[in-house]
Amino acid sequence: MPETLLSPRNLAFELYEVLDAEALTQRPRFAEHSRETFDAALATARTIAEKFFAPHNRKADENEPRYVDGRAELIPEVKPAVDAFLEAGFLNANRDFEVGGMQLPSLVSQACFAHFQAANAGTTAYPFLTMGAANLIESFGTEEQKRLYLQPMIEGRYFGTMALTEPHAGSSLADIRTRAEPAGDGAYRLKGNKIFISGGDHELSENIVHMVLAKLPDAPPGVKGISLFIVPKYLVNQDGSRGPRNDVLLAGLFHKMGWRGTTSTALNFGDNGQCVGYLVGQPHQGLACMFQMMNEARIGVGMGAVMLGYAGYLYSLEYARQRPQGRLVDNKDPQSPAVPIIGHTDVKRMLLAQKAYVEGAFDLGLYAARLFDDTHTASDESARKQAQELLDLLTPIVKSWPSSFCLKANELAIQILGGHGYTREYPVEQYYRDNRLNPIHEGTEGIQSLDLLGRKLAQNNGAGLKQLIRLIAATAERASHHPGLDTLRQPLEQLVNRLQSVTLALLGDLAQGKVAGALANSALYLKVFGHCVIGWRWLEQAIHAELGVLDGSPADRDFYLGKRQAARYFLTWEIPACHNDLALLEARDDTCLTMQDGWF
Repeated sequence: MPETLLSPRNLAFELYEVLDAEALTQRPRFAEHSRETFDAALATARTIAEKFFAPHNRKADENEPRYVDGRAELIPEVKPAVDAFLEAGFLNANRDFEVGGMQLPSLVSQACFAHFQAANAGTTAYPFLTMGAANLIESFGTEEQKRLYLQPMIEGRYFGTMALTEPHAGSSLADIRTRAEPAGDGAYRLKGNKIFISGGDHELSENIVHMVLAKLPDAPPGVKGISLFIVPKYLVNQDGSRGPRNDVLLAGLFHKMGWRGTTSTALNFGDNGQCVGYLVGQPHQGLACMFQMMNEARIGVGMGAVMLGYAGYLYSLEYARQRPQGRLVDNKDPQSPAVPIIGHTDVKRMLLAQKAYVEGAFDLGLYAARLFDDTHTASDESARKQAQELLDLLTPIVKSWPSSFCLKANELAIQILGGHGYTREYPVEQYYRDNRLNPIHEGTEGIQSLDLLGRKLAQNNGAGLKQLIRLIAATAERASHHPGLDTLRQPLEQLVNRLQSVTLALLGDLAQGKVAGALANSALYLKVFGHCVIGWRWLEQAIHAELGVLDGSPADRDFYLGKRQAARYFLTWEIPACHNDLALLEARDDTCLTMQDGWF
């Protein structure tokens, strides 16, 4: 039976050969787990994703949520899928046993969640947002807020959202206008409008807890004046029972090109002057709090992009194996049978590119989850700090690189299906449309690039960057013991050396106040930096594949050879192509910077 979500063999390779998930069971928090319990959770995730999520993926795409009498109405298949997800415990996969959680490592829970992301991006968004909102309240909420809002969210009775964007401000959160006035009763009254709020209205849960950014009357200007509030759809009584409807109005639904199963809402807060909200954390510190949820979401969006690319790759791979068309170029007999298109070199090129993009990004997403585990459970404070520094540095890449290049994988999947790829009778066009939203989810490429070059590289005196360079060098040194990997290792080393030089020069410009010039081509820098990181992760995979070819079973030989070939493709096709981008960065090319409005 062909795989449709992700390859179990590749998942096992990542978890147990590359990222050593079993070593986590030596840590006290995960001591009750084993490879068997990890595999059981993964098998359950696959079963639920295949049984409840995948079957209505197309139906949800063709039957978007409807605005009916002031509420959002979904197709009926969504709730049983979400309920199955909740009942299996995946909403609390990382939480303690004592509160009903599975106490899984993030590495394993992220791998479980990947099945749902591949099966149905639209339905998966509802629990995804809820997990982030619950973690935010757990980190910054009062004990009372945790009792009234977090506990029902953990139980799956309340869902959550993040409400940031406003019509006039877009991504510029410094310019939000939603206001929060103290009401004299310990709460606040909010007034404002938010748009593009995913999951902002539905009937999947008893209540929806909106995490809303707003400004207090005495707020300083800019991002330093943003506060964070809990604003429930229904008020909650002190005994925990649900009270009357809050003054939160569903103003309408947006109809996007993808993720059509997720309600994308416009919400009005306080049209009647009675929108009750509760301050989370300290006044004017809301954005710092919200960054926790935003960073979690950035990694989640990156993995979602990976899995949509992965699903398209697997479908086009199976199609290429089954579709006969044409003859090989050296066959001159027109009466000979047509060959499966996977025999044509250009089709193999497109499949190799997809494999290189999606399996490289899949490795990176799981590596980020492994780092998250290290930030909480590594053996000492120094190791935990190092893991956090590296995770902070890599987060813009985990979000942006898959959103760009796994989308390219979807393009190639469509192309492999030929004319069929552009029709709605085949799923690859939906995978593309769904994935096309991810370059803007949780910040555009430009925003991620400014975060990387303008902030993350120099953070803590460049500790994360220095650590990354050491790790890449260590991987290259290990690869040098395998002569067959020399042609893969050398292009990466050359790119890293040149990228280091460019990075130091750009950081020097920033230190001298040459901000506009240094950041003018930050998106180009983000792409090269991302390629460097993915190249490193492919070299890691290549080392393990090399060992697998030597020591693995004959049945696995094709798998390992395929890994090595995909690494070869990325490191010898994609990595050298970055040098033209670096040349533009070295020259401080100002073509885009100096372009004038009137010249267009």
